[in-house]
Amino acid sequence: MDVFRDVFRNPLGLTVPALTILIVVFGLPTVFFFFASLNAPEYSLSNYQAFLYRGANLRILVQTIEVSVFATLICLVIGYPTAYLITAAPKRARIALTVLIFLPWLTSGLVRTYAWILLLGDNGLINRTLLDLGLISSPLALIYNRLAVYIGMVHIMLPVMILPLLSVMQGIDKSLMAAARGMGARPFSAFWRVFLPLSLPGVRSGTILVFVICLGFYITPQALGGLRDVMLSTLIATQIATSFNVGMVASAAFILLAIAAVMLSVFGLDSSGKQAHPDRSHRKDRPKSVFRSSVLTKGLGDRVRAAYWARELYQQGDASNWLALAGSVFLALVMTFLLLPGLLVIVMSFSGGAYLEFPPSTLSLQWYQSFFGDPSWTGALWTSVQIGLMVAVLSTIVGTLAAYGLSRTTPRIRSSVTICLMTPITLPAVVVGVAIYFGMVRLGMLGTATGIVLTQSVGATAYVVAIVSATLANFDRRLERSALSMQASPLQTFMRVTMPLIRPGVIGGALFAFIHSFDEVVQTSLVSGFSIRTLPLKMWENMRNELDPTIAAIGSVITLMPILWLVALYVTWWRAGPSARKRWLNT
Repeated sequence: MDVFRDVFRNPLGLTVPALTILIVVFGLPTVFFFFASLNAPEYSLSNYQAFLYRGANLRILVQTIEVSVFATLICLVIGYPTAYLITAAPKRARIALTVLIFLPWLTSGLVRTYAWILLLGDNGLINRTLLDLGLISSPLALIYNRLAVYIGMVHIMLPVMILPLLSVMQGIDKSLMAAARGMGARPFSAFWRVFLPLSLPGVRSGTILVFVICLGFYITPQALGGLRDVMLSTLIATQIATSFNVGMVASAAFILLAIAAVMLSVFGLDSSGKQAHPDRSHRKDRPKSVFRSSVLTKGLGDRVRAAYWARELYQQGDASNWLALAGSVFLALVMTFLLLPGLLVIVMSFSGGAYLEFPPSTLSLQWYQSFFGDPSWTGALWTSVQIGLMVAVLSTIVGTLAAYGLSRTTPRIRSSVTICLMTPITLPAVVVGVAIYFGMVRLGMLGTATGIVLTQSVGATAYVVAIVSATLANFDRRLERSALSMQASPLQTFMRVTMPLIRPGVIGGALFAFIHSFDEVVQTSLVSGFSIRTLPLKMWENMRNELDPTIAAIGSVITLMPILWLVALYVTWWRAGPSARKRWLNT
């Protein structure tokens, strides 16, 4: 009890378990890995020179940046109007559309990539439909090219772009747009001068997140792209699997990390979103004669504006109807793009033929029987469940303690420690995986369940800290002080007062931690050592060797999992009571 009381008085101590895991598993190996890239203790740049002087490596590096930039721009072009239309929708429609954005984001990226293989392949749904309609005489080359890579990456990353935009746009005061319209601004002018500048922090956050994550893409380009679409993450993973040269792998990883760090530092400097007003000083220093002239012409201007608005009122109805229709069609297309691949996998998994087809000619559970009747598949599933539960328990405990401690520290310390804890999910996954791989080799945990749990817990803890911190943001501290004033111990106060009120956030963090573990492929493939096969690794192995229809049955189960998570969160939120629900919504 005395130990807990001391920790309660020094809340930063609650972050020690999370920081210890982060430093041991990821931090120190990254430092050693960086020294290895410099050929320590001789210290030279020979590894970097060898990488950059090799033409093939340089082309892959440029190609990685190019693909990431174009995928990010496509996500921004589609994501910004989508977020704007969702924000402008009525409350119930806004909630429903936000949930529909969350569903594909929570679904396994491996399953979504598999869905696009079924859609874009030579015998896929699109080519078969066009052939049956007689529109083409031979299958189109829709897969194993750059177009397929962009489609798969945008499909996976579009929710990551939309969600930060939504969080910023929903906080913008809508009366500002109405005030601009009331002062004579056209709709586009009001949007361009008022709404867009206020939404730039969301644009900046979404763009940086999407670009940095795209830099480390591994599964989607390798599954949907051709030999000319290799990205740097694929090259790194190939070097580890074939001939592991620590110096060369480290130099490639840190070049990729340097690009991400430059983007984070440059575009993360100004997040205020404040706009300059150069006209203000100009208006302040205008000559008095101009002011008198404006007063004399005010009456004429008012009459002209009145006539203009009278004409606009008659045309506004038709224009608004057309804009509303166009917005509805656009939202329907975006939601179809995000949700249709997963729905097709579910429907096709019940096909009774020898191969997957849509619509199924006959219905059957043969692929589900193939999954549950194969010990290799069920064993991989049980391994993933066991590891996921261990990751969820570990990351929830240390992440909740860290979030609770950070909520009681100064803003500067809280910001610095939070950035450190968020590092594993803001850097390219392959860079984090390579550094952890190097650490697991030194710790002797390569190919062990403990090593995989620690590897996945680094990222899962970041999600728990983010979710629980959001829950604690509007927590009323007076409730704790009241309990302490009534002779309750710090432990009793936390368990009987604080924990019941933040329980929805803790459960949400645990679910996200489990989903992160259950879906993780890149880092797990590096540290598993080919001795432990989780379900995503088994799926990825079969996708590379053959297009096994059994994956459709597995994918349908995994696709339905987010719905169960959302139902569990909703039940927990509803049972928390009206006051707790109000605080949860305010976060």
